[in-house]
Amino acid sequence: MSLTHSDKQPDNASLRANIAAGEPFMLDIKAGQTVRLLDLEGNQAVDTLFYSASNPRERYDVQRTLRRQNCVYLTTGSVLYSNTGNPMLTITADTCGRHDTLGGACAQESNTVRYALNTRYMHSCRDNFLRASLHDGRLTKADISANINFFMNVPVTPEGGLTFEDGISGAGKYVELVAHMDIIILISNCPQLNNPCNGYNPTPAEILVWDQ
Repeated sequence: MSLTHSDKQPDNASLRANIAAGEPFMLDIKAGQTVRLLDLEGNQAVDTLFYSASNPRERYDVQRTLRRQNCVYLTTGSVLYSNTGNPMLTITADTCGRHDTLGGACAQESNTVRYALNTRYMHSCRDNFLRASLHDGRLTKADISANINFFMNVPVTPEGGLTFEDGISGAGKYVELVAHMDIIILISNCPQLNNPCNGYNPTPAEILVWDQ
C-alpha cells in the first residue's frame, strides 16, 4: 500500500460538503481543481463515477485504467482514463492505501442474487446513481457503467474470485485527485447493509475541493 498525505488544508477549500449516509451526490469540478473524498467515520464505501463535463458520453473506463497501470487497485499515482483514452484525473494523495475497481455497485438484482429475495427493494448504489442522473438531466441510465469503490476492500482470491471483506479504511482517511479536464462527479455514498463494506452501518462522507 502507498500512503501519501496531502498538504492541503480544509480551511482553504473552495467547497466543503457533506454526503449523507446512503445517499447520492453530484458535483462539477474544473480542470486543475483538486477534490478530496473523506471517510468521516471509517469503513464507508463511496461508489464513484466520473464524466467529461463537456461531453458526458466520455466517462471513466475501468479497463483502460487497469491496463495502463497493470494493477486492479487504485492508490497514489494512479491515473484514471476515459473510454476515449484521455486522462481524466490522477490520485495525488491517499491515506487509505488502495481502492476497489472490480466490486461494482450494489443493485436490486445483485442484492437478490447475493443475499435474499427480500433484499430486492432495499436501497442500492445503482438506484442512487439513477436518482442523481435523472434529476440532473445530463446523464441517462445508459451512462451508468463500472464504478470505483473508494475505501472499499474487495480482495481477489488466488482462484480469481472476489470477496467482500471488512474495510481497511478508518475515520479521517481520504483520497485526493486532481482533474485534468472539466469533470462531473457522480457519487453513491453506499447504503449497503448486507455485506461488511460499510460495517453494516452506512455513515456520512465529505467532499472538499481546492482551486489549486
